[in-house]
Amino acid sequence: MGDVYVTLLLVALALLLVSAGIQDARTREIANWKNAAIALLAPLWWWANGLALWPDVAMQAGVAALVFAFFLGAFALGQMGGGDVKMIGALALWLPVQPLVWMLVLMSLIGGGLTLLMVIEKRLRRDAEGPLEIPYGVAIAIAALLVLREPIFNQFG
Repeated sequence: MGDVYVTLLLVALALLLVSAGIQDARTREIANWKNAAIALLAPLWWWANGLALWPDVAMQAGVAALVFAFFLGAFALGQMGGGDVKMIGALALWLPVQPLVWMLVLMSLIGGGLTLLMVIEKRLRRDAEGPLEIPYGVAIAIAALLVLREPIFNQFG
């Protein structure tokens, strides 16, 4: 029965990530309820995977707090939106350290590629007005889905 819960939680997370990525691409915003849902589903994920309160859950929460604090600095410097920071923090509640680091590396690479494409597109259109706003939620969602792909597909094998 635990496998059913794990599968349902992974599907819910994937749908939330796709929805947040699409919304960020369209509006440059991520709804707070989507990030809250990702964060609030994490304890169910811990329970479905049999994580012990100590040290497993404590480690997840501690790492998530550190990651959130780090990216809050990027927000304070105007380098990242608040919704992006909240999404990264919420995802850190789901991912153990190694997959989290992998997600952050992928997010950086995808975000860099997305930024490069948007700079090129802006120059080609000769649209020099206003700052370039990167929908970083797209990079975060894609990176998270890539990291989660193995657990998602292993549920069906």
